[in-house]
Amino acid sequence: MPVINDSKIDPNKILPMKYPWARQHYKSGVANNWTPEEVGMQKDVEQWKSDKHLSQTERRLIMWNLGFFSTAESLTANNIVLAIYNHVTNPECRQYLLRQAYEEAIHTDTFIYCCDTLGLDPEEIYTMYNKVPSIKKKDDYVVNMTLSVFDPTFKTIGIENIQKFVMDLVGFYVIMEGIFFYAGFAMILALKRQNKMIGIGEQFEYIMRDESLHLAFGCDLINTIKAENQDIWTQRFQDEIVELIRKGVELEKEYAYDACPQGLLGINADQFSSYVEYIADRRLERIGLVKMFGTENPFPWMAQSVDLSKEKNFFETRVTEYQTSGNLKWD
Repeated sequence: MPVINDSKIDPNKILPMKYPWARQHYKSGVANNWTPEEVGMQKDVEQWKSDKHLSQTERRLIMWNLGFFSTAESLTANNIVLAIYNHVTNPECRQYLLRQAYEEAIHTDTFIYCCDTLGLDPEEIYTMYNKVPSIKKKDDYVVNMTLSVFDPTFKTIGIENIQKFVMDLVGFYVIMEGIFFYAGFAMILALKRQNKMIGIGEQFEYIMRDESLHLAFGCDLINTIKAENQDIWTQRFQDEIVELIRKGVELEKEYAYDACPQGLLGINADQFSSYVEYIADRRLERIGLVKMFGTENPFPWMAQSVDLSKEKNFFETRVTEYQTSGNLKWD
């Protein structure tokens, strides 16, 4: 039962499962369940309305990241529903894709919630992908990589078409979610570390935890397709993927310098660019390719934002872990 191109499989029959990694990603996603309304935003509102807390650079950085993510999440959701789900025939993988599509809807709702709470102009936020060149370049880059897969006549039959499908997965999972998102995460979480816009920072922490699972699933899916269709993994195809990732890194570095030209307290665009190189190397290795940059991680604290438990002290805030009561910890 291959993960794609299995004409004999009953998509309604999920048992027995062939790919336990897909099931585990689904369960991990459920354990991380959250909604934006759970996050307190009162302090953010006070800081946003005051002239004392945020510089103009910080305000623009927040606006740009809300603008980029609000459209990028929609692009990713459309790709899952309209392209990937159609071509992945394995039931447990499809179950995870449904879970991911729900999470993308939560992320989109988060930006609606942030706009409403802060009183932002939605027209300004949701049109940035057309008005800010470095945002538009990133969105266009991923979309142009994957246009052929949206053709209603496209089938993942034959080496060339399987390569096109894998390219779609690389575009959205590795480049969009695995690279383009992470400089934005670092920018917002750098502000949170300074006690600025901590509500939005917490929203981004939850989104990043979801995205870390999306990335893991996407890489596992790519590696499974590679293992089951070994003829696609030619040196030429590998070189093409490496070049696409290299170009993605350059676009993200360009965005980092545009969004943070003057730097933040103790952090600057050079460090954001180094972080992009560091995570790009990790993405390359995750799908069996040689790392390109050899850059050290300038932000080791970023890992904490993924690794921290969602469970919180009962006397500090309400519990936001959606598991059975026997699994909750109250210490």
